[in-house]
Amino acid sequence: MSEEQRRIGVLGGTFDPIHYGHLIIAEDARATLGLERVLFVPARRSPLKQPHSSAPAHHRVRMVELAIASNPHFELSRVDLERPAPSYTVDTLRLLQEAWGPRADLYFIIGADSLADLLRWHQPEEIIRLCHLVVAPRPGHRADLEALETHLPGITARTILLHSPEVGIAAVDLRRRVREGQSITYQTPPEVEAYIREHRLYLPRRLRA
Repeated sequence: MSEEQRRIGVLGGTFDPIHYGHLIIAEDARATLGLERVLFVPARRSPLKQPHSSAPAHHRVRMVELAIASNPHFELSRVDLERPAPSYTVDTLRLLQEAWGPRADLYFIIGADSLADLLRWHQPEEIIRLCHLVVAPRPGHRADLEALETHLPGITARTILLHSPEVGIAAVDLRRRVREGQSITYQTPPEVEAYIREHRLYLPRRLRA
């Protein structure tokens, strides 16, 4: 990489809600790889998730803004929200590359659980051409690059394995805990927890009014 190239991290997801697991891997990738910044890209709707499971996009965006406000290297990107669903990663990467120009090298940050599903993604061979994959560990998942290499030749050379702490926080568990009246303190930033409480997100319908 020439000195003029810019390293830009990209962390996509529904962020429903954003939590410390997202923030830890984003910061670890930034620090480890010397990324200029990490773009948080909320999806309008993930192709692999049920559309009814998400809080409205404006709430998810606001929670991301609150969560990343204290880190000057983190930035919100609305690229997936400004185009029709579903939010295919390959299209996101193309748009970001166009926006940042040829001097930007994109580093797409995912968990090992997402890597295992990569073959189900839209145009995975194009994804590994457009970016470096930065894979963070997830409890119960192992990055099996050898198996993926048989279906996606070249993926090993395009993948960087992080040695981040294995954080078992999952958004689906946070939504369940809120729905059941349990605490989510220390699993998401306090500003996000307060926002969820204020807007009565993830509660059963009868309790939202």
